[in-house]
Amino acid sequence: MSTTQTFTVTGMTCNHCVASVTEEVQEIAGVEDVAVDLPTGAVTITSAEPLDQAAVKAAVEEAGYQLA
Repeated sequence: MSTTQTFTVTGMTCNHCVASVTEEVQEIAGVEDVAVDLPTGAVTITSAEPLDQAAVKAAVEEAGYQLA
């Protein structure tokens, strides 16, 4: 059964930002889908198991952005 979690990411301003965050978050083990809503900064992640927030934070920071 999949789990869905939503995080808010700050600093994204364009589709390139969305692509960068999506690419990094998809690298986390167990991630099945990533949906980014640019206007709100919401990043909804579907994964096999609940994700550790530290792993998500690290991926977002690797992309050059911050978790709110």
